[in-house]
Amino acid sequence: MKIHLALAASAAAFLTLAGATAGAADNPAKPAARNQCFWTRNVTGFAAPDDHTVYVRVNYRDVYRLDLMVACPDVNWNQRIALVSRGGSNICSALDAEIVSHATGIGRQRCPVKTLTKLTPEEIAALPKHAKP
Repeated sequence: MKIHLALAASAAAFLTLAGATAGAADNPAKPAARNQCFWTRNVTGFAAPDDHTVYVRVNYRDVYRLDLMVACPDVNWNQRIALVSRGGSNICSALDAEIVSHATGIGRQRCPVKTLTKLTPEEIAALPKHAKP
């Protein structure tokens, strides 16, 4: 009787382990997160297709999308903006970044960033012309 219980327990453990291994094969590990850190001094251009979105070009190769928490007045009409790092001179997350825009009749506006996303080469190529930095 004890042998039957031991065999049954071993079989159950084996089936559980086999199921977990099969589940892992069905759900491959997520790819490593793209490095999102960059130095503000390496920003070489920007484009703002609307007052909630800013694209910045870094080192002539990378492009980051910054989604703003609130509408940033005239950011899409400005010829110049400032990208300020709140924690030093590099930006690794949305919490590190702030856009400073000069709005007509209002003056300097500080616009916090809600999300920061590094675009893939395919995403950069797919941007409309007015949104490419």
